[in-house]
Amino acid sequence: MTLNEYNKSVDNFSDGVYRFILKNIRDEDKAKDIVQDTYMKLWEKVDTVSADKVKSYLFTAAYHTMIDYIRKNKRIVDIEQADFNKDITHETYSDAKEIIDQAVLLLPESQRTVILLRDYEGYSYTDIAEVTGLSETQVKVYIYRARVFLKDYIKSADLVI
Repeated sequence: MTLNEYNKSVDNFSDGVYRFILKNIRDEDKAKDIVQDTYMKLWEKVDTVSADKVKSYLFTAAYHTMIDYIRKNKRIVDIEQADFNKDITHETYSDAKEIIDQAVLLLPESQRTVILLRDYEGYSYTDIAEVTGLSETQVKVYIYRARVFLKDYIKSADLVI
């Protein structure tokens, strides 16, 4: 990868990587730090990463850096311990985006990651499996479970209207 290709990757992918990390950890400063660390890792491997694989490399490196951050700060919640019903409200509310964002935040980390990569960033199942280190089948299962939870959370038309 050349210096010009590296700079192009910063221009083309930094916003997407930032949005992906921010949606997961909800801390703007930490998200910026993770994106910066990700680009530092890319810079260290600039000779070995090809320009056509840079997007996949960036999201994979950002994902693993984010996981390290979460583990370091002990924010991993076991799916069996999560209480998905505690924040559910049945009041009428008109901002659908806020409701969806709130529902996404209630997902377990693994499901939130794959649903953000698939539905927010537009990655294929194969690409998501490569980024997260999961099998393609497991990615499909997590996406299905996340969508079922989101559908149940938003099932009442009164929430969206």
